[in-house]
Amino acid sequence: MNEIKRVLICGIGAVGSIYANKINEYNSDLLRILVDKNRYEKYLKSPKIFNGKELKLNYILPEDKSYHADLIIIATKFGGLSEVIENIKNFVGSDTIIISLINGVTSEEIIAQKYGWKHTLLAYFIGHSAMRNGNIISHDGVGKIVYGIKDEIHTDIKDIEIVGKFFDKVGINYENPSDMPRALWLKYLLNTSSNQASAILKMTFGQMQQSEKYMYFMKNAMDEVIQIAKACGINNTETMLEDALKGFAMMSPDGKTSMLQDVEAKRKTELDIFANTVIELGEKYNISTPYNKIMKEMIEVIEENY
Repeated sequence: MNEIKRVLICGIGAVGSIYANKINEYNSDLLRILVDKNRYEKYLKSPKIFNGKELKLNYILPEDKSYHADLIIIATKFGGLSEVIENIKNFVGSDTIIISLINGVTSEEIIAQKYGWKHTLLAYFIGHSAMRNGNIISHDGVGKIVYGIKDEIHTDIKDIEIVGKFFDKVGINYENPSDMPRALWLKYLLNTSSNQASAILKMTFGQMQQSEKYMYFMKNAMDEVIQIAKACGINNTETMLEDALKGFAMMSPDGKTSMLQDVEAKRKTELDIFANTVIELGEKYNISTPYNKIMKEMIEVIEENY
């Protein structure tokens, strides 16, 4: 496969809707949105509204066997990953490229267990947060997909170019770091330290950026993840703190993390892929993680009192 002509998106929440809208506006025939029957009926009755416009999308059900996807973009919450892995089986061929935009550092490993590493890329979204209120989503267009390969042994390096050509054609901003595993962990470092604390403290990015005490807390939380990244074999961990702080400073002051938005909407958070995973890896490598343990307990209290 040398050209992407058919795309399947799983999940049209705060991130998935950005790229569903982008591809749909370029050519709606290229795109299908994977939904179950309940979501299909829900979206027909109450369509997603993206930046004030109704998203008129082509939906497809898991049991459909007539569509082969060249590219699958998974943009659900982590809690929906196992269901998605099962539901995409009819659409995955021998050359289907899979990109997961799910937060964390574990989704690709889980996907590869089912579909292999050959066409599974490491990826994440970074940019200004999309704001979601029910079925209404708004985004200022600042963001990109960062993607690459785990290594040249496991993954077909040609997939980087194939996806890049498609993104260029559609108008999707992207970046291909030379060391994608490090880039993925750098994003994880930023997420674990800002998403969780913001959900507890109810702070926007701007409020966090301006708080000296919060910044002290964040750096200590980041240090736990950096130590674990080093233990996992990630390169150049000594510069990760500086790089993460630069990324944090670029976030929109009025923006809210996805976890804060989840707490405000009383949705289940992604605690499993943040603090729970950090704590589990800390125990595996004998690394102390007190800051993540505190955040885990606080978020559990918040969820308990929904």
